[in-house]
Amino acid sequence: MTELTPEQDLAAVLNEGMWTRIMSQPPNKERPRKASTLILLDQSGAKVRLLMGKRHGGHAFMPGVFVFPGGGLEPGDRQMAISGALDPVTEAKMMACLDRPSPATARALALAAIRETFEETGLALGVADYGAPEDPPPGAWSGFAAHGLYPNLEDLHFIARAVTPPRMKRRFDTFFFTADASGIAAKLDGVVGEDSELVELVWVTIDEARALPMPLITTVVIKELEFRLERGMSRYLPIPVYRTGRKGWFRTEA
Repeated sequence: MTELTPEQDLAAVLNEGMWTRIMSQPPNKERPRKASTLILLDQSGAKVRLLMGKRHGGHAFMPGVFVFPGGGLEPGDRQMAISGALDPVTEAKMMACLDRPSPATARALALAAIRETFEETGLALGVADYGAPEDPPPGAWSGFAAHGLYPNLEDLHFIARAVTPPRMKRRFDTFFFTADASGIAAKLDGVVGEDSELVELVWVTIDEARALPMPLITTVVIKELEFRLERGMSRYLPIPVYRTGRKGWFRTEA
């Protein structure tokens, strides 16, 4: 990855690496779907480690690359009960990034990050102090609740937003979150394997992550994360937003 700082222009990395390829594809009417990604941080050692998963090589979408757990917003994410709300500063930053500000949407996006992590890795971030939630939404949230856990949003940090450019076959409006691995309250075995969406999980340092094959936007977000870690992960830091215009990617802050 080109060594740039957020004070310079990380969008240049995206333009150099993929803008020509994007513009060579035919136009389409695909609209971005709201999505969430969660970066789990192990901060117990001398160096922070990130949890990344290798996508199955048979996937039509991003085969064989390393990613953070994540995916699209689902209806159940608006219905699941929680034990702790978003930090007020985090919620305010999310509202500033939403095209249609809504506390309910901010909450749902945060929940989607926890659900997707549970679905793809078997790791459940939550608390067991209140017993199992009653009447959880069907699907992954029912499995989450079966562990006797409520999802907890208090420790989530919102660190970036990126919107997939037009012309791409799959477009997402993705909100990136981090959470400390100490919040993992349960693990469901058998989720990761050769026949799963993720075939391998690895805990890597930032330097080790850079050596892995991964989407270009992931390398950019890792640089943004490094910038925030150096500044103590303050919730008051500006939120980088990556979008595209006629001339390519551009980076703004909220």
